[in-house]
Amino acid sequence: MKLSQLKSGQQATILNFSELSNDVRKKLMVMGLLPKTEVTLIRKAPLGDPLQIEARGVSLAVRTKIADSILVEVKS
Repeated sequence: MKLSQLKSGQQATILNFSELSNDVRKKLMVMGLLPKTEVTLIRKAPLGDPLQIEARGVSLAVRTKIADSILVEVKS
């Protein structure tokens, strides 16, 4: 599942990044978005872009286009 497909309040674990440039991938990693990191979708903006997520206790805004390239596994 893609990060952009999560519903508000849903938790997931990042599996990997697909189709992202090295620059974007490095920026995400600096912000703490690494494989095996647990994230929670807080909310989506009214028009769907950006998404507010929480990772490692920090609230982050991620564009939908980037979130489409982050594969996650939903926690059940």
